Amino acid sequence: MQKKDCFFVGTIVKKYSFKGEVLVKLDTDDPEQFLEMESVFVELHNKLIPFFIESLSLHKSSLLRIQFEEVDDEEKADGLLKKKLYLPLNLLPKLEGNQFYYHEVIGFTISDKQFGTIGTLQSVNDSTPQHLFVIDHQGKEVLIPINDDIIQKVDRTAKEIHIEAPEGLIDIYLS
Repeated sequence: MQKKDCFFVGTIVKKYSFKGEVLVKLDTDDPEQFLEMESVFVELHNKLIPFFIESLSLHKSSLLRIQFEEVDDEEKADGLLKKKLYLPLNLLPKLEGNQFYYHEVIGFTISDKQFGTIGTLQSVNDSTPQHLFVIDHQGKEVLIPINDDIIQKVDRTAKEIHIEAPEGLIDIYLS
């Protein structure tokens, strides 16, 4: 399995018990969707290695407590700290309407109600408190906040996202 065929689930942030249990900080607003996992890929030495899950539960509602098979002591759990977890893309629940996964809209055309076609979505900047569309407009970078009030329609068939940007926002980048 290659990383390009997977989505990021979360990061192992600390050990939970002397029996090798670990706590995972999930990258989701809906942690319950991961309670049925039987296995997960752990990134070790730039490779995705399958790990089978013996037991798991929510811990303080935002962390996932996992006991992996064959990880039965603190020393083995130490080797997993700060490691990233992944699952195959086909396990993502399908989203509809204006909901989308960031990876699925890369390459979509972004059009504004007033401006018209802005350009192609190159990436999503999710390292800031306000996530941003990074759009290429004829070689210039345009940043648009990802916000329910701005996104008017996601057309998966035409690979387009229709927005209504705040007045003057696009002009800041293109003047």
